[in-house]
Amino acid sequence: MSKTIEKKAFLDRVSRDVPGYAEILSLFRELYLFIDGKEGETGISFAPPPGHNAERVSGGFPLLTRECMRIDNEAAARFLAGVIDVLLQVGREGGEGLAAMQQAVAGRRFDLPWLFGACLHRERKELDEAAAAVGVSPPLLEFVLETGLRTALESFVATLAPASFEGWQEGYCPVCGSRAGMAELAGDEGKRLLACSTCSFTWPFPRITCPYCGNKEPDSLSYFEAGEGPTRVDVCCKCSRYLKTRDSRKGHGDVPLEAEDLATIHLDLLAAREGFERGK
Repeated sequence: MSKTIEKKAFLDRVSRDVPGYAEILSLFRELYLFIDGKEGETGISFAPPPGHNAERVSGGFPLLTRECMRIDNEAAARFLAGVIDVLLQVGREGGEGLAAMQQAVAGRRFDLPWLFGACLHRERKELDEAAAAVGVSPPLLEFVLETGLRTALESFVATLAPASFEGWQEGYCPVCGSRAGMAELAGDEGKRLLACSTCSFTWPFPRITCPYCGNKEPDSLSYFEAGEGPTRVDVCCKCSRYLKTRDSRKGHGDVPLEAEDLATIHLDLLAAREGFERGK
């Protein structure tokens, strides 16, 4: 079973067990169904320069830069068109914007190498300008682009040896530079691993440290739980950010963290209600 189908299978199970989640997760379930078998058809590939990874790790610089990306415009446009079709079929909102985006992709009005590079480096101004040029909302354009980018990055990450990033001490991803999207406590000793919000790469990180502001004071680091699931919310009272953390010793160790994240939206709502925002 592919990792993509593993994600869909878990969301299918959650939708059956918790009917209130069925509608929320339907879009992602259909996206995973579309992506399965097309992971190598995004039109995006990566070619980092050989021999410089140790230097970048020691300097705190992520492996990938805009210059490492290779974009096949025709293949990328086909993949994005498929993503937009799924959103049009399943989504309840944004139809007008999606139709405009569909036309822009078909008419090759987007500079895809530039936009994927902007996504990789989180350059919001460039994305905002591209969205305004075709009359779509920036979050919608970013979601579509990131679906392709995330799919390509996950395939690339699968080829990397985690040992090549040994010594990485930052709270952001050593591969693509994105923030940590979730954390996991794994193994008998509950070793803490951060998981990238974009490429899903995981790396070890101290348990008593906020990955967003570096706070190490135990009195201002806490967590709360809701229900009996394996996922909790770690919070930092200094920067008011939170990070959902799955204790795999309690279950779901075989579930991709991206799917776990989607299936625990209620924890995001609770954290926001308490005045915390997601780390970024």
